[in-house]
Amino acid sequence: MADVLDLVQAWYYPRTMQTLPEQADPRRGELGDFLRSRRQRLSPKSVGLPDGRRRRTPGLRREEVAELAGIGVDWYIRLEQGRAVSPSVTTIEALARALRLSKVERVHLKALAATGDRRVFVRESVPDTIRRVVDSLDQPAYITGRRWDVLAWNRAAAEVFAFDRVAEGDRNILVYVLTNPATKRLFGAAWPDEARRIVAQFRASHDLWAGDPAFIALLDRLKRESPEFTGWWEAHDVGRSVAGQKKLRHPTRGTLRFEYATFQANDDPALKLIIYTLVR
Repeated sequence: MADVLDLVQAWYYPRTMQTLPEQADPRRGELGDFLRSRRQRLSPKSVGLPDGRRRRTPGLRREEVAELAGIGVDWYIRLEQGRAVSPSVTTIEALARALRLSKVERVHLKALAATGDRRVFVRESVPDTIRRVVDSLDQPAYITGRRWDVLAWNRAAAEVFAFDRVAEGDRNILVYVLTNPATKRLFGAAWPDEARRIVAQFRASHDLWAGDPAFIALLDRLKRESPEFTGWWEAHDVGRSVAGQKKLRHPTRGTLRFEYATFQANDDPALKLIIYTLVR
């Protein structure tokens, strides 16, 4: 059950705050959109509820989610609307259970619900020590930042991904994968699955920076230049970086199979090191 405080707020806020101005926070909008997208993918049967009367839209109703989570309907509606409310940890856990969220989705929901100071995104810089480490590796390796900009890479990565032949403004994993025809050829038939996976992983990063001009500019470009992006984005799927394998169709070296893994830099946790190992 939700905290007693949340239940009081659910009754109190709709009556006392209607005339008070609320400062819009785009992160709250992403929280509401995420809750709505998870609600709409569930059926009454999947959560043990009767179908009841005919439904005009897919998924559960808001009052059904509120009932399953043990919170007030008005309180839940305010969350979905992206209003300036601060749910407790208990409420977030209850919503995660009610919406049948996966482990990755639970982590994302908690991050979206957390409050904190708004920061302006600043493109990261890679320390010289880390650059030298990357350069020393024989395997393809590169560094990305919070917006998934490609910040540094070694010669082996240039041979496979041709980052050195990409314009500086295009050195971003989302732009590189979703809008570059050469990248689509590199991934071949696996490109749609790979691209959608990357969009879901980036979504987890983006939502914490929603409303930042640098992230808005990136989304606007992807919507203009990638026909597939908008549909994947609106699904609001979230993913996390995990180790795995990729098969690439290199234009001169033929089929290449790699294992890859991602590492976080202690110097700056925003920096991610991705290393590819060729599978013989």
